[in-house]
Parts: sequence; structure tokens; C-alpha cells
Amino acid sequence: MTLRIHALMALGLIAFGLDGAARAAGESRVAKGGAEAIAEAGSSSRDVRKRAEDAVPLARMGAEERAIAEQAIARTTLYRRLPAASVACDAALIDFVLQKPEALVDVWRVLGISRLALDPTGPARWRLSDGYGTVGTVRLLHQERHDRGGLYVFHGRGAYEGSLAPRQLTGSCLVVVRHTTGPLPAGGRSRQTVHIDAFLDVDGLGLEIVTRTLQPLIVRSAATNLHEISLFMTQFAAAAARNPAAVARIAERMTRTDPADRRRLVVLASGRDAGTTPAASRTPSAEDVQAELAARWMPAEQLEAARR
Repeated sequence: MTLRIHALMALGLIAFGLDGAARAAGESRVAKGGAEAIAEAGSSSRDVRKRAEDAVPLARMGAEERAIAEQAIARTTLYRRLPAASVACDAALIDFVLQKPEALVDVWRVLGISRLALDPTGPARWRLSDGYGTVGTVRLLHQERHDRGGLYVFHGRGAYEGSLAPRQLTGSCLVVVRHTTGPLPAGGRSRQTVHIDAFLDVDGLGLEIVTRTLQPLIVRSAATNLHEISLFMTQFAAAAARNPAAVARIAERMTRTDPADRRRLVVLASGRDAGTTPAASRTPSAEDVQAELAARWMPAEQLEAARR
């Protein structure tokens, strides 16, 4: 099993696809009951949607970006506020991943746990393919930073062609990501709470078809994937803090990421000062750390083969 990235969001990695969603819902290590419980923690209510729309910082966005966001909100056929996720890491790491999501995707590629490809096509723009029939583009429309966290507004447009649809489906989505830093625990790592509002429009499909047929699948798999990605980021940050040298060696294999960004990712994940040189470490090795990070999302036989 590989880590599946859902159509609506993945900490700002946006696609539109149903096949990957179905695989996520069916193959995630989260038990079915647990996945449903996670999904139920979110909301699609009118009141929540109205508050989410009002909170989109349209007045602080550029004219072009505001027009895109306003159109996406007006054409929404499915809105969802995903259940809040928690990540044990510094706020700077969340900001880096949201600004340069291709680096996180490159980590997954090196670990062999995802088919997702995300390639920059310009400043704050990406082209994506999820490996299961979804292709599309992503754009970061707006970002803000404040003392307690940050806010990011993404817009994605894509197409899906696969087993779950008799014809190609196209659509777009607006994803608003907020993260806030909780109180710093004594002797522990700071913890970030991530909130996501997603506004999805499926071209040519009526509201009834979307809500009756697609909504249960999208809602459950989106919530599960956010949960899984949050777990991965927590594990990655913990591994980098314990053994930055091993994680740095893993990062050296991130050939699709700029070398400066690789180094920055390791520094932010480890929580070390940028001027600190990671000490050499033999236990655990980079291979052991890689196996540890991949274990949740890789079949046992494949994991064993990777260890050899």
C-alpha cells in the first residue's frame, strides 16, 4: 500500500481524483470504523460553510487571485471543513511544506510510499499527477503569517479518468489551510493544529449526484488522508530531531528538490539552528530511519526488501 493523496487536500497539495480516493478509503491502515469516526469530526453544515466563506481573506488578495477565489466559492457543489489535525513540529516546517510542497512529495518518492508527482511550473504553481488517473494544476493564491501561525489559499484544477467514472470528469477546488501553534509543552516539541476548508466544484454534475454518490467517498478519504499525512509529518520531524544525520542522507536522494531546499527541510524538521552541523550517527542508520518512516504505508514484504 502506498500513501494516497486525496482530491480535496493534502496540507495544500491539491488534486481532483476519485480513484486515489477510493484506494485511500479501502487500503488505509486506519480501520474502517476509525476512518468513519475521523470523517464525522468534520462538517458540511450551512453555518460552518458561511463562516468559512467569510473567513477567506478576499480583501487582502490581489485582484486576479480574488476573482479566482470568488468564482470558486460561488460555484461550489461540495463544501467540507475537515477535522482538525495535529502535527508535532515547529510552525516553520508547516510553512515550508505549504510553500514548497514538492519537497514533501519528493520525500515520499524516496521512501517509495506514494505515486504522486508534483512539479513546479513557476512561482507558487505546480503540475501534478496522482498515479491513479488524476492530473491537474495547483496554484497558491495567497499566504499570510502571524505570531501564532499562518493561512494559505490554494486553487486547483484537474481531470480524472478511471474506473470510477464512465467518462472523464473535470473539476476545481479552493482549499484554505490554517495552522496555529499550541502552548509549548515542558521539554517537548511545539504542536501545530491544522484546519482545512475545501470548496469543490465538479463540472457538469448536479448537486444531487455529488452529494449522494461522491460526498461519502470524498469526505471519508479526505479526512483519513489528512490524518495520515499529519502522522507522517510528526514521525518525520521526530526522526530528524533524533538523527538529523540519517535524515540528511535520505534527503540527499531527493533529486527532484533543489539542494538548498533539501537542507532547509532537514534543518526545519530537526528543529536545529541552520548553522548547526548534524553529528555523525551510526545507530540507527539512514536505511533504518527510512524503513521506520515507510513502515506504516508499505507492505511488510516490500519493506523487508527495501531493508536489504
